[in-house]
Amino acid sequence: MTIETKLDLLYPAPTGEPLKFDFEIELPGQGITMITGPSGAGKTTFLRCLAGLTRANGFISVNGSIWQDGNFFLPTFKRPLGYVFQEGSLFPHLTVRKNLEFGSKRSKKRCKQPKTVDLDHFIDILGIGHLMERKPDNLSGGERQRAALARALACQPEVLFLDEPLSALDQKRKEEIMPYLNSLKELKMPIVYVCHSKEEIDRLATTIIQMKGPGTKMVAVARFSESHL
Repeated sequence: MTIETKLDLLYPAPTGEPLKFDFEIELPGQGITMITGPSGAGKTTFLRCLAGLTRANGFISVNGSIWQDGNFFLPTFKRPLGYVFQEGSLFPHLTVRKNLEFGSKRSKKRCKQPKTVDLDHFIDILGIGHLMERKPDNLSGGERQRAALARALACQPEVLFLDEPLSALDQKRKEEIMPYLNSLKELKMPIVYVCHSKEEIDRLATTIIQMKGPGTKMVAVARFSESHL
């Protein structure tokens, strides 16, 4: 079980020549893979390409299923993925319960596949059972991110993408949510996590991918043993 990628992308720059990104790497099929590197290296761009939100040229295969190859391009809504942005991006007019139901409906529309996640179990682990009837405006930043994680899991994803999910939180909220992120290692699926925080990398990573900048290759700089999963 792996994610295989071979992608290239020309990205318009505010000034000067367009930035050229080359993403060619194989990611492990489980655990938390941290994508790290300096600002502008292409971390979020890579994640968006995997999700189909930004279209690059090339090839993507997830656990043997082709998401992109040549002229074939599987639309984002058909890709069995969960995505958590820097800010939770919950629907503000819906309760937490309704936000989760929206995620569940998305998985049912996509395909009739076996469940990959026991959502009730993760609602308990994430500690959001008492928040189900609240709307996002009545949640703290940490609570919103936990609810956003639950909504991503409600999609019954085969892969989970996290784009700096703690960057908008203060240190106290980060400490609050870190154990919940660590619990995601229970999932036998790839988790790709864009991050620049050494603390998060040290506490959560099972694999680290270093990006040095546009036009450079991505390099796996560390891989930990299965005992860290």
